[in-house]
Amino acid sequence: MPVVVVVVVVAVMRGDGGGLKGARGRQGRGAAVAGRWRRVAVILLALAYAASMLVVFLGGGAGGVAVAGAGAGALRQRGAPAPAGSVYRSHLVLDRLLPELRASSASRPHPLMTPQNKKSGKRWAPCITKKLRRSELPPSNGFLIIEANGGLNQQRISICDAVAVASLLNATLVTPAFHLNSVWRDSSKFGDIFDEDHFIGSLRKYIRVVKKLPEDAFVNFDHNISMIPNMRTKAFSSESYYLQKVLPKLLELGAVRIAPFSNRLAHSVPPNIQALRCFANYEALRFSEPIRMLGTNMVDRMIKMSSLTGGKYISVHLRFEEDMLAFSCCIYDGGWRESIEMENARERSWRGKFHRPGRVINPEANRRNGKCPLTPLEVGMMLQGMGFGNTTSLYVASGKIYNAEKYMTPLRQLFPLLQTKDTLASPEELAQFKGHSSRLAALDYTVCLQSEEFVTTQGSNFPHFLMGHRRYLYGGNAKTIKPDKRKLVALFDNPNIRWDRFKRQMQDIHRHSESKGFGVRKPNGSISIYTLPMPDCMCQRAEP
Repeated sequence: MPVVVVVVVVAVMRGDGGGLKGARGRQGRGAAVAGRWRRVAVILLALAYAASMLVVFLGGGAGGVAVAGAGAGALRQRGAPAPAGSVYRSHLVLDRLLPELRASSASRPHPLMTPQNKKSGKRWAPCITKKLRRSELPPSNGFLIIEANGGLNQQRISICDAVAVASLLNATLVTPAFHLNSVWRDSSKFGDIFDEDHFIGSLRKYIRVVKKLPEDAFVNFDHNISMIPNMRTKAFSSESYYLQKVLPKLLELGAVRIAPFSNRLAHSVPPNIQALRCFANYEALRFSEPIRMLGTNMVDRMIKMSSLTGGKYISVHLRFEEDMLAFSCCIYDGGWRESIEMENARERSWRGKFHRPGRVINPEANRRNGKCPLTPLEVGMMLQGMGFGNTTSLYVASGKIYNAEKYMTPLRQLFPLLQTKDTLASPEELAQFKGHSSRLAALDYTVCLQSEEFVTTQGSNFPHFLMGHRRYLYGGNAKTIKPDKRKLVALFDNPNIRWDRFKRQMQDIHRHSESKGFGVRKPNGSISIYTLPMPDCMCQRAEP
């Protein structure tokens, strides 16, 4: 007998569509009705989603299971087991391995106390100033005004690229403005996050930078920044585009504006411009004094708390916030509550994006393909398997963890010396940063930068920038653990796995990460200079 196929399609009424004709003109009652429809839609979708999952887990059927709009879409034959890695069972694996894990924790050598494998041959060292052209600056062609968007490290990309573009155009750069992002919701100005005077002074030999547009230039645009033409520049535009399209406008008007300005310059540019990018990132940009002072104190505290490992600690960038989980469309073990909360989060932030006609969501395939954020428990198991025992000091950099009381408890049990910015700094010290996500991210960045090893759990600008910065500081080696999540989920989906096999697999991942710590950017490659600063920002030197 074929199984009943669960198909639920809910039209979310938005005032001008579906079965609510004329709702646009009836603002009062129509808005209330539409609101009730949305709430009903969310509940029904969550019920349909959970019902389909129940059918999947009970074995499916000849016809399979599909949920339209926000469904699992994992089509399997009756009785056929889910492919390895499809289902979240990590908590069951931990229960199985915990006795052996605890028994072996005290006896194994600690990775932080053993020398890292060094790449043979020459060592890399910063050499930016040798690649920069120094000459007297010619008269400026006009003012370049850009708007940096996104979070902390996307802002860094915009700032460094703006320095490079200003040099290409021989323009005077106005200190970048920051877009008030609907996700980050941080109203910080440039000087709140970065040391503005240091930035301007460091770059004075290479480009001109001013804090604001001078009055004599501003008056030409009726004191209205929006009157300055906005050059709608495509992502990763080439050097020739700026010289052929933007420069003539700059010479004509005396000022141009580019907003937004995220990733608006190609990865590959002339060597001297590339070196200027490096200089802006690693030398000219430093955090503002309040961030530097607290960040330094937090690093010192981490070192003191790491006496059992010679002052060395590990940092983890943990992406397990509600919006990250909702966007991933992955399923963990939160049951009905999790399903409803994730659906609400998707509707709140992306308003119908995940329910468009033809869109199929497949959580099982997402997990198998390594697209699901690692849980804190999974990070803890991975590190324990690599040899980092309960005497390891662990710093966790993150936003607000989803259902933190539940999901962080296993990680804290595995690593009792775990610290975050909220435990490492006092409420009084953090008060001035609260509500400013980029400033809080800068504190995390500072502590992670100085850690012995850094663990990245999900791709984003934060780990990419940090890996490049650590390569710059540590002789070309990122000292980063970047796990292959496709391999991990298959191991986490096997409650019968033995500790010795699990440990071998984790140690293989660790060795592979070490071997990938060094990396050289290929000419005209797609990887940015901010992730791979070699050879553009660094030179090889013979080992002593």
